[in-house]
Amino acid sequence: MTLPTLIIAGQPTWADSFAPLLGGAYTIQQYSERAPGYVARLTEDGAALILVNGDSDEWRFWTTTPKTSPATRRIPVVLVSADAERRAEALMSGADFALAPADLPKQLPALVRDNARVVDPAVIEQLDCECQDDLPTRGQQGIEKFNAGEYYPQHDLFEAQWMATEGPVRDLYQAILQVGIGYYQITRGNQRGALKMLLRSAQWLARLPDECQGVDVKQLREDSYRVRAVLERSRPQDIGQFDRALLKPVIYHPRG
Repeated sequence: MTLPTLIIAGQPTWADSFAPLLGGAYTIQQYSERAPGYVARLTEDGAALILVNGDSDEWRFWTTTPKTSPATRRIPVVLVSADAERRAEALMSGADFALAPADLPKQLPALVRDNARVVDPAVIEQLDCECQDDLPTRGQQGIEKFNAGEYYPQHDLFEAQWMATEGPVRDLYQAILQVGIGYYQITRGNQRGALKMLLRSAQWLARLPDECQGVDVKQLREDSYRVRAVLERSRPQDIGQFDRALLKPVIYHPRG
């Protein structure tokens, strides 16, 4: 059986301690030098996840380049840096996740387990096809609730639609409802709960095309990542002062 391939980019000091955390469940390759063929190499190697050295001068190249190509945009990117500002900046620059080196032993195994997977091209093709349909009625109602700040009712609507859907487009409904519950936790003053839900939503958002069933997924991805970046730089006791203007609506353009 071929093991999923994880890429470590930028020669981090933590590379040697990385493999034992994963128990031999993955093939690990290191990319040490910036090269024009980065995207092609990721494709040829069948990369399932990229870990970027956030302390490298080339961190932005390693982080943003995979997101510029349809062939590699769905590969999750994890930036690792001790600099909180760098981690927040990375989330705004294409990284799906950002960790401090001290977080690796505790958080990385579960993050890799949940996100590092090689997606079947047939599933991607089916998803892209299903994304050409219009959003079902329950989904449209869910967006209305979301955009009205009624984050808990939107969860119920999208969950019902998710349960009624068998195809991979159900990831869209999962992503929106989890972002909404993340925002709901912010309104309740629960920073930890908000971060937990926004982190979960990232795995679904990363797999979706930039537009799906009329939903501007790219904007939702950017908006939710920005909220997560602000939360990660904030103290839990300051959640009451969170700028709720950052809780942007879901942009939806009906098809047809």
